[in-house]
Amino acid sequence: MKPFLDQDFLLQTATAQRLYHDYAADLPIIDYHNHLDPEQVAADHQFANITEAWLAGDHYKWRAMRASAVNERNITGDAPAEEKFRSWAETVPKTLRNPLYHWTHLELQRYFGVTDLLSGKNADDMFALTSAQLSQPSHSCLGLLHQQRVEVICTTDHPTDSLAAHTQHRTRGSAQDSVLMLPTFRPDKFLTIGGDDHLDFLEKLEEIIGSDIRTFADLVDALKQRIEFFHDLGCRLSDHGLPQLYAVEDTVGNLDDMMQRRRDGTLILPAERAQWQMTLLRELAKEYHARGWTMQLHLGPLRNNNSRLLRTIGADVGCDSIGDRPQAEGLAYLLDGLDNLDKLSKTILYNLNPRDNELFATMAGNFNDGSMAGKIQWGSAWWFLDQKDGMEKQIDALSNMGLLSQFVGMLTDSRSFLSFPRHEYFRRILCNKIGQDVHEGLLPNDLELLGGLVGDVCYRNARNYFKFHEQTVTA
Repeated sequence: MKPFLDQDFLLQTATAQRLYHDYAADLPIIDYHNHLDPEQVAADHQFANITEAWLAGDHYKWRAMRASAVNERNITGDAPAEEKFRSWAETVPKTLRNPLYHWTHLELQRYFGVTDLLSGKNADDMFALTSAQLSQPSHSCLGLLHQQRVEVICTTDHPTDSLAAHTQHRTRGSAQDSVLMLPTFRPDKFLTIGGDDHLDFLEKLEEIIGSDIRTFADLVDALKQRIEFFHDLGCRLSDHGLPQLYAVEDTVGNLDDMMQRRRDGTLILPAERAQWQMTLLRELAKEYHARGWTMQLHLGPLRNNNSRLLRTIGADVGCDSIGDRPQAEGLAYLLDGLDNLDKLSKTILYNLNPRDNELFATMAGNFNDGSMAGKIQWGSAWWFLDQKDGMEKQIDALSNMGLLSQFVGMLTDSRSFLSFPRHEYFRRILCNKIGQDVHEGLLPNDLELLGGLVGDVCYRNARNYFKFHEQTVTA
């Protein structure tokens, strides 16, 4: 019987252990997609306690707490920090076999040196111990990132964001003693013309550019201005989180007329919404290509299903699920159209529905053009799939349908500064998969060859793909 969370956690063969400890464990981290707060990075924020650092904004934990009969006051409400943490600690033993159980104890070990299992019995002691450490410089936001050898973080930012925190962070010091923080351009609010807050963001964009946006061409020009602004501050990625893409021509309706009807409160039909989304996305994609950006497409969620919690608490509070919309035709339509124009940028595809694993893996392979290694990527297991089973299935499907050797690897997709041991989690799973293949005679027992693959997937491929370290920035 193996001990829980020892140095060889998840590593079931001697080869896996060698690969992880000798080739993966000490590599830096390039976290090219997350939802960290840039202002907390720029200010090098010091968390008041473990509740603020661990529970605020973590919808994974919120879902588990609701399922364990925790009152909403102790989840997103106004309960004292100690009480909220105690509720989470009491929930943790109920998360056995959920990835939260692994993540919770990995984070306690890596950041706080705690090897005890968290429960309601030791909640008060754990709150005091962790909160005391969080008051130290070693556990500020930047301190936590340095502990995990994080080189680069790419936040997720709206086109109307000022990026003031990014500018502030760049004045902190040299690249040797600070984490490189870069913005990511996320224009979803403009792609969804039927969204409740579409007009609010349109008005805000008008204020920023200092002119009215009355036509579709006006909107494209305004977003081009923001793309250029983001680029000057180091942005090299866009991101789009959409239910699906559509194979739709530009002939369904008049885009300028749609804009006016949306302002007038007239219903925009589903076919028109699809045309709007795809036409604007294609225009933006051309701009990404012109600047050498990477376009990320996160496809498949069904968001904010609980209308009661949406009304009372807000969006993105743990009420999203996997959607079942068709993905293949719309995705092929977008990529093929851009490829035919020679305007297809580096692209990373992420699916939320596991039934689409092989679909996305093979779709990525359709549009690699020999210009660079792995130009079109099938991305890391995302959201509900970001766990041991999901990662293993992603690694297997990518190995079978594409080239694991060209994969740009793991990301956190997280709002938490304590989430970076998920890179370790992925690295251990990857090494275990390869080690098991060696054990079964499916791969040669050549540590130099296999270690090169591990190092590439865990770090070097991302470094070479994004080239963040080569860019110059106008601050």
